[in-house]
Amino acid sequence: MRDDAKISLAYQQNRPYLVDLAFRMLGDIGAAQDTVQDAFSRLLRSELDEIEDLRGWLIVVTSRLCLDQIRSARTRRERTHDAAEIEFVSGEPALGSVARTELADPADRVTFDDTVGLALLVVLQRLSAAERCVFVLHDIFGLPFDEVAQTVGRTVVSCRQLARRARQKITSGQDGVRFDVALAEHRQVTETFIAACASGDLDALLSVLAPDAWGAIDFGPDADPATRQVNVVGAERVAANLLRFWSPPATLVSHPIAGQPAVLGFYGRELAGVLVFAVKGELIESITAIADPRKLAYLAAQLPGLA
Repeated sequence: MRDDAKISLAYQQNRPYLVDLAFRMLGDIGAAQDTVQDAFSRLLRSELDEIEDLRGWLIVVTSRLCLDQIRSARTRRERTHDAAEIEFVSGEPALGSVARTELADPADRVTFDDTVGLALLVVLQRLSAAERCVFVLHDIFGLPFDEVAQTVGRTVVSCRQLARRARQKITSGQDGVRFDVALAEHRQVTETFIAACASGDLDALLSVLAPDAWGAIDFGPDADPATRQVNVVGAERVAANLLRFWSPPATLVSHPIAGQPAVLGFYGRELAGVLVFAVKGELIESITAIADPRKLAYLAAQLPGLA
């Protein structure tokens, strides 16, 4: 039966994460927002009593909708993502003919619990970006390695090695997965940061800021010299400024910049800022906000939905 209060709560709690997930797969903020909206539309038509893990269900459905878009875009020979930057997070079944089962509605495929486990989602999230890309394209989409190599910009031999490592990690289960601890910490920090800004939760935001955290805003050389560079010191002042500018209606998504944890900030579908973090342990020590229109225009041109 439909429970509007439960769905509304699920929307508030999970939408920021799901938009981030969809953006990291599609590289298009508009498509990411539309995909998440589609996932919740499907939730409205589903039997909530039959869904044990609502967040897990939404992750799987959103992932499948994204993968369906990627498959469709490849058929049209459109470039949909930069394999060097965007991380795949997929709930697609990994092995065998089930991986290519064609069902009309991505939500329907979630019912195959024996092939679509949330444990597989966790493992796939812990693969490296290159391993995820090669595994999804070859083992799930069935593309030959020479096409995969052209897509991800690596040699055929390298792609075979990446696919072999990904399979080994998946088949060995969660305990067999090795991943960079720093990258895992960065991911947790950015998830908490995005969720805190989306909900306007000052305490949650302070929990990921070092007490002496500082922030700087770069408006670019064409800005008024008096306001070209703005610096703020102290976690509470930094957090207050962040919530002032990056709470809804703003949308935040994670997107590493030169290997550093970073967040892209959008108003509607327009890129309005980039927040680059310096992280030590599990705390953000500094945030550099890029608001230079020329730099933002250059970065927006690299994103398929904004180019």
